[in-house]
Amino acid sequence: MGFNTVILRSGQASRSGVVIRHRMPQLSFHTPIGALTLSEEDGAIVALDWGFSRDQITTPLLLEGRDQLQAYFDGTRETFTLHLAPAGTRYQRQVWAALAEIPYGKTCSYAAIAAKAGGSARAVGGANGANPIPILIPCHRVVGSTGLGGYSGGDGLETKRWLLALEQGHLLHAAGLED
Repeated sequence: MGFNTVILRSGQASRSGVVIRHRMPQLSFHTPIGALTLSEEDGAIVALDWGFSRDQITTPLLLEGRDQLQAYFDGTRETFTLHLAPAGTRYQRQVWAALAEIPYGKTCSYAAIAAKAGGSARAVGGANGANPIPILIPCHRVVGSTGLGGYSGGDGLETKRWLLALEQGHLLHAAGLED
């Protein structure tokens, strides 16, 4: 008994009416804050998740994303040049665009992002928590007016502290690696 191979785009119905779902290209790798998985769809990064993906399908974009993130964790990259396509509401995308403008090594308050993107500090916190591409869209750089605020990635606030310390040079200094 033979099999016929038909390549369909995700969500496209087959002749039998069954909707075919393709496996999204994903690449998992180790980092100082744990395993991360990048996901790609239609030539853009659509997610960065903690943990390993069961299925690994690499692409040039995912390999470049991994390399840029590893350089970031090594302290040799401050910006990312990857095509990102986060899925979210119009408001969430406005907030994420404002986050992308926060410079490496700096922080911004939830209230300041709300003033830029609209809404309230609480709404900005909700959009931060829904960010599907953390680190690349730097939600860790948003802090509360009286403290760090929250963080939903990795080990929560411990991960946020680590990322902020990396960007502010404290990790390199503490390890004696600073020039």
